[in-house]
Amino acid sequence: MKNIRHIFFDLDNTLWDHRNNAYLTLKEIYKRENVQEKYNLGFEDFHREYFTINERLWAQIRDGEIDKDYLRKHRFYDSFLFFGIDDFDLAQVFEHNFLDEILNYNDLVEGAFELLEYLSEKGYTLHILSNGFKEVTYRKCELSGIQNYFQTITSADELNVRKPQPEIYEYALKKANAKKEESIMIGDDWIADVEGALSFGIDAVFFDVFKDNFGNDEVKVIRELKELQKFL
Repeated sequence: MKNIRHIFFDLDNTLWDHRNNAYLTLKEIYKRENVQEKYNLGFEDFHREYFTINERLWAQIRDGEIDKDYLRKHRFYDSFLFFGIDDFDLAQVFEHNFLDEILNYNDLVEGAFELLEYLSEKGYTLHILSNGFKEVTYRKCELSGIQNYFQTITSADELNVRKPQPEIYEYALKKANAKKEESIMIGDDWIADVEGALSFGIDAVFFDVFKDNFGNDEVKVIRELKELQKFL
């Protein structure tokens, strides 16, 4: 990757450990709201179903089937409803507290700091391109201590278009003053980050952090962030 100057990172589960931070946040809210005592539902069972539903809804947002308001109304409500708990008010308590309180937990994916330091020292210009909500994307970068590594931080909310759509890639590259042939996208979502980048005309690396085993002969796949140092 000789000509690469600009590196675009996805944020959640690529650098910022969303899966673990969300787990800790929800466990705290669950305990505070006495859900197990009220409904005889253990947290681990709830979280397992919530994770499945939330992932599906985010895929629907990515594919343009729903908007973020729909997700915010349904991810907790549908999770409780799966267990026969029809309590919209409780679901909204979770929703209204979740985005604020998740910022109390800012664990990064293993090796994130070390990689960003390495790439900065090598002279690469770094950027964030996230499908996450704008109101928390910037705060995640700030509170986790990685904000200053990035020249630009782009949330799909700025354009109301999400990866893998080419418009968000075009917007991010223009904002970064970057050329396609000098840019690469790194992320954990095969469709949004890899297929989206390749379709737009920039190179991509798939961070298979959850061992989804997607891949092809044309795309470099890593399981740990430190592996990027082999070719960047």
